[in-house]
Amino acid sequence: MRPDLTSAGVTATPAGPTDTPAGRTDTPAGPAGTPPDPAVTPPDPAVTPADPAATPAGAPAGRYRIVLADDAVLLREGVASLLERFGHTVAAAVGDAEALLAAAERHRPDLVITDVRMPPTHTDEGLRAAIALRAGDPQPAVLVLSQYTATAYAAELLAPAGTAGVGYLLKDRVGDIADFADAVARVAAGETVIDPDVVRQLLTRQRTTDPLDRLTPREREVLGLMAEGRSNAWIARALHIGDAAVAKHIGNIFAKLDLPGADEGHRRVLAVLTYLRA
Repeated sequence: MRPDLTSAGVTATPAGPTDTPAGRTDTPAGPAGTPPDPAVTPPDPAVTPADPAATPAGAPAGRYRIVLADDAVLLREGVASLLERFGHTVAAAVGDAEALLAAAERHRPDLVITDVRMPPTHTDEGLRAAIALRAGDPQPAVLVLSQYTATAYAAELLAPAGTAGVGYLLKDRVGDIADFADAVARVAAGETVIDPDVVRQLLTRQRTTDPLDRLTPREREVLGLMAEGRSNAWIARALHIGDAAVAKHIGNIFAKLDLPGADEGHRRVLAVLTYLRA
């Protein structure tokens, strides 16, 4: 607030273009009879001091358009307010995966932030929606913010997919607002940010879960021959079994490896890839 100069007995006179001679800098005069101190530089009236309360410490430099999804209304509104404090635009804040996909289609955000468990089943709807968005065009950056590590789909979410950023943070491990703001900015800018605990759980799952463990020795034998490019008839002759038995083993392999119900040729390729990766 500017001081009231009139009440102090001083008349404020607007400065004209000729008030200050060229080459002279106005410096406040000292006490009467004392020349101005050349070491004192007056404040530049063109510079407005920053209000420390206006921008929180650690605010990211980039400003992004964000769609937010979380079924817990208080948490959703709290995160939305926080994002807006840091200068981002929250284009939509929704409570289920279907609304998330619709909002992302409508607003084309730079970044989507979503929980994992949302209506109607409260299992992995948010994460599956995030995977779908990363496979779409245009492809937004995606940050999963959840209490849970859904290992079944997290590896698919974090797999390389274009240039958009991706992240997975656990809510109860976000202990600093500035760190969260930094993670949001980094993911939106194209980086990958993953909570170390998520990484540990994914690595543990990979070490302990081998999909081929579900197969019987005979099914593994059939799959090995499939990987060599052998036909069903060739496998039947090599194993001294009938064609129907080979077809049954292959059907069991598809089912036990949770392969989608596409055409058999596609599933055969997927089964072979699973065998080679194991």
